[in-house]
Amino acid sequence: MSDKHMETGEGHIGYPGYFGVFAILVFGTIFTYFSSFWDLDGTLFPGANTLLALAIAFFKMTCVMLFFMHVYWSPRMIWLSAVASLFWLAIMFAYTMSDYFTRSLGVFSV
Repeated sequence: MSDKHMETGEGHIGYPGYFGVFAILVFGTIFTYFSSFWDLDGTLFPGANTLLALAIAFFKMTCVMLFFMHVYWSPRMIWLSAVASLFWLAIMFAYTMSDYFTRSLGVFSV
C-alpha cells in the first residue's frame, strides 16, 4: 500500500468497527447453534436446517472477507478475485450437489 493510503487512515474501520464485526460473528454463531434445535426440515422442506446454517455461514464469511481481510477498501482487482473465488465455490457446490442428487438411496437410507 502507498504511504498516502496509510497516512489518511483508510483501509480499516478501527477498534469499534472490529468489535462490532466480532459481535456480529459471535451472534451468528449463537444463532446457528440455537437454530439447530428448530425442526425446519419437518415444517418447511427437507434440508431447510442445512440451508439456514449455510446462509448464516455465508453471511459470516462475507463479513470476515470484507472487513477483517480489508476487501471493502481494496482496489477493484481484489474485488474481482474475491467474486471469482465465490463463483468457483458455487461451481464446486453445484458439481457436488449434482452428484449427490443423482445417486440412489443405497444401504444407508432410513
